[in-house]
Amino acid sequence: MTTTTYETGTLHGRAALVTGGSRGIGAATALRLAREGADVALTYVNDKEAAEEVVRAVQALGRRAVALRADAADADEAAGAVGRTAEALGGLDVLVNNAGVGVLGPLESLSIADVDRVLAVNVRGVFLTSRAAAALMGDGGRIVTIGTCMTQRVPGPGGTLYAMSKSALIGLTKALARELGPRGITANIVHPGPIDTDLNPADGPYAPGQAAMTALGRFGTADEVAATVAYLAGADYVTGAEFAVDGGHAA
Repeated sequence: MTTTTYETGTLHGRAALVTGGSRGIGAATALRLAREGADVALTYVNDKEAAEEVVRAVQALGRRAVALRADAADADEAAGAVGRTAEALGGLDVLVNNAGVGVLGPLESLSIADVDRVLAVNVRGVFLTSRAAAALMGDGGRIVTIGTCMTQRVPGPGGTLYAMSKSALIGLTKALARELGPRGITANIVHPGPIDTDLNPADGPYAPGQAAMTALGRFGTADEVAATVAYLAGADYVTGAEFAVDGGHAA
């Protein structure tokens, strides 16, 4: 009889919040954290059915789960999701800042509304959620933020607004690491490359060009990103660091 080498229970008894956890990287992360033993809350904006499907999948693993509607662009909802998570799960140990939006296009095509929306979700929302989480976390708290490979390498035009917004999260992560380190709380950022999701499928019209930009010549999977997030959620002596899960996009 063969036995699995998959290690479980490294996050046993911990409570996690994954923003934007109804699909893609967020959903994969919620499930991976649950497999490691965590109870999980996740936020969504529009797709309640997809969020509840993830909740059911987490519960099937024997963990508690809850879906919370919260728009990261709304200051009260962004911070409020943290308190609602702590109330539902009895505390908060791990925050994964995954919710994000991207508006791509030439500089001249970007409206003020585009700029405000992207910065509200990708920067202000992450700041407010992290601040609220830090106020609740004790020693051993973990903040993991999802960035992008475009902070390391912008391969073509049209990504200025998105790259700018995600690059701000590098500075935020390093500053959080310094500020929260004395309290035993870590902060790290993960930069996914081309990842096969419903928003950017590996068989989409632009996929061959994206895959060719990586050293491995392929798209990554949401599970591969989630594995790195789970590692950081359990790591003790890693903070203020950037992790590229990009198949060599930046090489």
